[in-house]
Amino acid sequence: MEQSEVLKRVIGILTEAGEMQRHVEEDDGDPDAGGNMVTTLLNETMPHIAIPANATVEEMAALVGREVGGAVEQLVGAFTLAFIALSQIHDSGQHDVTSADVLQDLALRAEELSSGEEGPEGPL
Repeated sequence: MEQSEVLKRVIGILTEAGEMQRHVEEDDGDPDAGGNMVTTLLNETMPHIAIPANATVEEMAALVGREVGGAVEQLVGAFTLAFIALSQIHDSGQHDVTSADVLQDLALRAEELSSGEEGPEGPL
């Protein structure tokens, strides 16, 4: 999966988590409802690994580490980028910009990246 697609899915999870939190605070939501989204993201981003029947434990560990490592790096990178974007706005004290605004802007920039364009501030 391309990094821009992983980023868009992470933004979706964060956006939905914000909505769920709002509903929980209003006493009309299930605080455990977000588990499905995360499971779906993991299922879509983690590679399917074929382990030979005669593989040793060390060979299996190396194979899984090699195959899963790249997917984990993509996820961590996407969550890190979203965190940085959100924290920069928070730390700057811009009260007129919501977290939803920041995530929407980040999603638009990810879309530009996936279409081969660069946004006004360059690549993500």
